[in-house]
Amino acid sequence: MAERLRVHEFDSSAIERAAFVEPSGTLDIWYKGGDRYRYFNVPAATFDALLSAPSAGEYVNRQIKPNHRFEVEERRRRFRPR
Repeated sequence: MAERLRVHEFDSSAIERAAFVEPSGTLDIWYKGGDRYRYFNVPAATFDALLSAPSAGEYVNRQIKPNHRFEVEERRRRFRPR
């Protein structure tokens, strides 16, 4: 089965965007502060529920973070020092 990338931009105070890869279940979430979290083995139904949640940040904190292994990519510098 070919991989399918689904990307969503959020109107959220906490989350900027998310990218979900099917069927591997990899979910990348970019937070407003600049950090990116990569969650593993996330079902497509969980991603769909995130998209329809009244509060994306609250949904991530209650349903995704406690139930899925993740890695954090620290913030990247946007500009190089002079």
